[in-house]
Amino acid sequence: MAKILIVDDEESMRLLVARAITMDGHEIATAQDGAEALDLVVRANGAFDLLLTDIKMPVMDGIALSLAVARDYPRLTILLMTGFADQRERASGLEAIVHDVVTKPFAIADIRTAVAEALGARASV
Repeated sequence: MAKILIVDDEESMRLLVARAITMDGHEIATAQDGAEALDLVVRANGAFDLLLTDIKMPVMDGIALSLAVARDYPRLTILLMTGFADQRERASGLEAIVHDVVTKPFAIADIRTAVAEALGARASV
C-alpha cells in the first residue's frame, strides 16, 4: 500500500484522518506543521506516495509546503485540505502541483475516496 504523510496543526484532525486512511492499509506518518513535514520529506528523500496537508497552519502553511515539496520532489502527489474558502481560493492557482483540495469538514468516506483518487491518478502517470 501507499506511504502517506498527513500534516495538520489540529491533533484531532490528524488522528481522524490517519485512522480513516489506515483502514485501507496505508502506512502513515504525521506532522503538526509544514516545517516538520518538510523535514520528514527531506529526511525520507521524498519517499512518500502522498502528501495530505492542511493549508492553514502555523510555522509553514500547506501552500508553502506544497511549493517546496513540488520543487524538490515533483513525483510526490499532493492533496490539500481546508475548512476556509479563502484558503481554497489561494490554492486555485496550484493545479499543476496539487491533485485536489478537500473541503473540511468531511466524512471519513470522503477523505478515503479523495486519497484513493489521488493515489490512482499518481499510478496512471
